Amino acid sequence: MEGARMAGASRIIGVDLNPAKYEQAKKFGCTDFVNPKDHSKPVQEVLVEMTNGGVDRAVECTGHIDAMIAAFECVHDGWGVAVLVGVPHKEAVFKTYPMNFLNERTLKGTFFGNYKPRTDLPEVVEMYMRKELELEKFITHSVPFSQINTAFDLMLKGEGLRCIMRMDQ
Repeated sequence: MEGARMAGASRIIGVDLNPAKYEQAKKFGCTDFVNPKDHSKPVQEVLVEMTNGGVDRAVECTGHIDAMIAAFECVHDGWGVAVLVGVPHKEAVFKTYPMNFLNERTLKGTFFGNYKPRTDLPEVVEMYMRKELELEKFITHSVPFSQINTAFDLMLKGEGLRCIMRMDQ
């Protein structure tokens, strides 16, 4: 969402099973929120209807295979691009209708946003220094290293974005 906001997206739709995440998502530019549990049809159909044909870009970060398929199936025919960031189970199978590809939708995958640390990281640092990239809003918790299990519990429950591990205690 932060990348879409920085790129100037006028509408950013968040999709999550946890409705409490909408308030947090607004900090990152989320303008609309869809909880798949609130609908009787597949979320990709809801998104296609909401956007009169599909979204321009979809980014899937959970690694859940059904969410990956939904991300691809909700992009607009002709120019929509779905980017898969989440890592699925090694035996997961991606199934979709061949017409989704023939209708010129694009499916991409990436590890670490295709960043090249040597050349791209200095620009990220500069964006942060110019206050264009707000990293502080990603940090939701800070715990001493002795409470590392608490940090993992927060992550697994979906209650935190990034947790700082302090080595001072």
